Amino acid sequence: MAKKKRSALKRIRQTERRTTIKTVARSAARSAVKTARSAIEKGGEAVQEAVAEAASMLDRAAKRGAIHKNAARRKRSRVAKRAAKSTKKT
Repeated sequence: MAKKKRSALKRIRQTERRTTIKTVARSAARSAVKTARSAIEKGGEAVQEAVAEAASMLDRAAKRGAIHKNAARRKRSRVAKRAAKSTKKT
């Protein structure tokens, strides 16, 4: 069996590290969106805070390349629209 080249081993290390970072960012963004949606359903004063946190996490995930920037913008827009709609009712 052939030896693995040093460059290939380095690429493997880089890919593992990058995958871990992106997975964490993607997961955090999803969790923030879920938290914002549940805050919107419940109503109250925590809605704006949760929506701002979700927007921030989505932007961070897009910056790191964990999700596409247009997907982040789309999700951010939908959460904001839902929040505005819920505050307009009350």
